[in-house]
Amino acid sequence: WGDMPYMKPGEADTQTPKIAPLIADINAAKVAFTVFDGDIKSGSSSCTNDVYATAVDYFNMFKSPMVYVPGDNEWTDCHRTNNGGYNNLERLSYIRLAMAVSPISFGQNGFALERHGPAGGLYAENVRWRYGDVMFVGLNVPGSNNNLVKAGECLSSKSVRTQADCDADMAEYLARDAANIQFLRASFEKAKAENAVGLMVVMQADPGFDLPETETVNERNTPGYEGYTAFLNALFSETANFNGQVVMAHGDTHFFKVDKPLAIQANLLKNFTRVETFGSPNIHWVKVSVDTRSSNVFSFEPMIVPGN
Repeated sequence: WGDMPYMKPGEADTQTPKIAPLIADINAAKVAFTVFDGDIKSGSSSCTNDVYATAVDYFNMFKSPMVYVPGDNEWTDCHRTNNGGYNNLERLSYIRLAMAVSPISFGQNGFALERHGPAGGLYAENVRWRYGDVMFVGLNVPGSNNNLVKAGECLSSKSVRTQADCDADMAEYLARDAANIQFLRASFEKAKAENAVGLMVVMQADPGFDLPETETVNERNTPGYEGYTAFLNALFSETANFNGQVVMAHGDTHFFKVDKPLAIQANLLKNFTRVETFGSPNIHWVKVSVDTRSSNVFSFEPMIVPGN
């Protein structure tokens, strides 16, 4: 689940009251664990500290372990004036200190996580854990083009960013993208060494896959998606050299879907599946089942919360 609740300034909050029923529905399903794939708030609401504290309170309402993966609305978009005009990198540091300190996940019965960096420090939000015969990896790959800053498109009357902030954001993107790729590759190697039959990557961004119906337009080359190219190239390469099933789960664009997106029309990665989760205004969740006797390993079920 992810991309919820969204509340725009001046509008009635119809989504927050739906979070408790969603959590109750997940708890009643007695899942092994839950993952939130980013965006604890809308992209036009404030990035004040209480927003993060409220999210932590929600996460700890889960009976089973709950793993958090950051989204763009809680850091890369905070420079916007309607978000309060924060420094993006300060908000990312705050997330690491407030939400990526413990070696144990959120939830009333949390489990151990392997963090990419030291608690509360650089890349601590990237996590890895093993459940049964499957490796799970959570990565800070957010929307808003992965925080890539293009020349001439950073400064705006709707933002408080200075040119120095733009330069710092670009440097952050380059360093984090390289770190994410390193952690991803290491996770595949670990999965192979431990004979895992599946690997799931969870991140927030919809990286703009090229789809069958757009065979004449490669979305990988369109503006707004450049920030994901190196990461996707690494993911596709690792997937092609992995004997098990690979899933990318993400949010960002709020449409539930399960498909096998094509990087190249004539080159289907048969062991790769994309799952996109529900998001505002649809306050629902996706149930993932793992069956190692199945050639697909993973199966997915949209869970519609009664009353939501």
